[in-house]
Amino acid sequence: MRTPAFNIHTPSTLDEAVETARKLADKEIEFDWVSGGTDLIPNYKWGINPKSDVISLAAVEEIGGVSTYRIGAMARLQDIVESLEVHPLISEAASSVASIMIRRSGTLGGNLCLDTRCFWLNQSETWRRSIDYCHKCDEGTGADCRVIPNQNELCVATYQGDLAPALICLGAVVHLASSAGRREMPLEQFFQEDGITRNVLKNGEIVTHVELPKSSSSVVGSYQKLRLREAWDFPEGGVAFAVHVDKKGNISGLNMASTGFESIPRSHKDLVDSIDMGAEWGLEAKRLGVELKRTVRPVLNTWFPPSYRKKMASVLAKRAMEEAANRVTST
Repeated sequence: MRTPAFNIHTPSTLDEAVETARKLADKEIEFDWVSGGTDLIPNYKWGINPKSDVISLAAVEEIGGVSTYRIGAMARLQDIVESLEVHPLISEAASSVASIMIRRSGTLGGNLCLDTRCFWLNQSETWRRSIDYCHKCDEGTGADCRVIPNQNELCVATYQGDLAPALICLGAVVHLASSAGRREMPLEQFFQEDGITRNVLKNGEIVTHVELPKSSSSVVGSYQKLRLREAWDFPEGGVAFAVHVDKKGNISGLNMASTGFESIPRSHKDLVDSIDMGAEWGLEAKRLGVELKRTVRPVLNTWFPPSYRKKMASVLAKRAMEEAANRVTST
């Protein structure tokens, strides 16, 4: 597959980047942002909604960097894995992404803003044309959703980024920038339940970095992932579980989030709030798994069928909770 021709813009500062985006928008020129390009460029090769212009963020140093409480959008995933400052839960999630070659190019911002996936979409343009397209691919065709027939109002393509659930569990705040200014919000509010829009980013707006609260340093967690091939694939399901430990070594709070089951990563704070801290941990982990299985809503658009993914949601939640508990004990 050949990459289609496009105009590349290479700003060197954040202000220059958002100003470039503004100028293109004013001219009604469609464009994409590219950071590591590990998802965007393959999609372009497959003919999945390529744009005429692409703004590269590779030279914008101010949105890079890795530290304990701040990770830049252009931070490479492998740098996050190897950093001694990054929270272990984030590093664990980052280490599960694809292969080391992909992680040396892929970025935090790219993983958070990952395009949703669906086996009716992630095919060649020739194949998609043969089925008269779907609701998401080649927008504007008016085609119905192939997963849920006879509707073209909501795309149910699946979000399959790995870092979001870990960051949500740690209470991360995402920072955004555009020519109109800057804003921030809890990461769990960043995602929008539609496989096409995906998140709250406005045209010309980008993620600059995520910040973690100081309290995240007292969190111990685990990320468990289901995938088809260990060295490559996106999560067919992923669960992060976090345990907040106070200065006396007592558990002061719990959190859990999932990815790969729906069109957004989702926080499950309501489920972990029902955990009986005085009960036997293993039994509560099993019960939590059952509750998560009932909650998630996978559809038939990835390799594994929904029934199996729901079953594995239970397994992943139990594993994550038990592994987090073991790590609390060992600290």
